[in-house]
Amino acid sequence: MSYPQNTPSVDDMLNMQTGELAQMPVELLADLQAELAHATKQLRMASARFNTALEVRYATRAAEARRACGKDTGTVRLADGDYTVVADLPKRVDWDQEKLAAMVARIRAAGDDLAEYVDITFKVSERKYTAWPDAIREGFEPARTVRTGTLKVEIVPQEGDQ
Repeated sequence: MSYPQNTPSVDDMLNMQTGELAQMPVELLADLQAELAHATKQLRMASARFNTALEVRYATRAAEARRACGKDTGTVRLADGDYTVVADLPKRVDWDQEKLAAMVARIRAAGDDLAEYVDITFKVSERKYTAWPDAIREGFEPARTVRTGTLKVEIVPQEGDQ
């Protein structure tokens, strides 16, 4: 059953008291719930499209800025008019647990301190990995996979323009 004349909009609901909303007929609540579900779905799709548009606009410039800094991942700032665009591409590193366990067994057999190379959970801290000598890193390479996370772009006014 639909109540087109008295169905509050999403904006109306934001200004309503919770008790007033709770006292509405169940049919109207069901209609509102469906409308909110539809609005949520639309907002998710619009956000995904907007984020894709930001990637189209800024991903290449952000990648060039990262490359100029000598890095493949991380945060860079780009000027665009009166705004600073903050583009963050997180680094995600995965380790093959079986290969990593084999390397740990070799280190342990050699009598070295495992804590210098790996965490007990068989996850390797990226900071430790980059500090290792090349010979040690080469042995671990087959267990390591590097992937990037999702690009996050935020547009903020430049400082002093507020």
